[in-house]
Amino acid sequence: MDRRSRICLVIILIGLANFVAYTIGYFAIGSGEAVNGAVKLVDGRVLYYLSGQTTEPVSREVFIYSGVHSISIWVTFGAVILAMLTLAKDRIVLSMRSAVVRGRAVITITAVVIAIVAVLFTYEYSHRFIEHLRCQSSLAAPVTGGK
Repeated sequence: MDRRSRICLVIILIGLANFVAYTIGYFAIGSGEAVNGAVKLVDGRVLYYLSGQTTEPVSREVFIYSGVHSISIWVTFGAVILAMLTLAKDRIVLSMRSAVVRGRAVITITAVVIAIVAVLFTYEYSHRFIEHLRCQSSLAAPVTGGK
């Protein structure tokens, strides 16, 4: 097996392991995730809720773990799909020799679309999660009311 194939297989295995860990973690912490969750001030305390859960708060550590792991899924998604595309590249090129659009063009366009989707979702999830953490900071700040 050549070096490129080994690297692609390692990337695929890491991505698969990350997805399995995410799935297990998702159910272990209560079937929810932080990116679509909420941070609320209740009785003077900052509470963290995972998506779909409004009655049982989780610890700040669990909330951060969930947010970071949710973001990492999009990074490994892009890496895994690009690795698979790289492994299949030669077959795609060979099968599209007589096509109107050449195989290399299809591969390039597909790779660009995959990269854009992975980057956009990574950015969106990161942005939402950071907003939750900013919200937590503003909620925890003491409120001063003056006349």
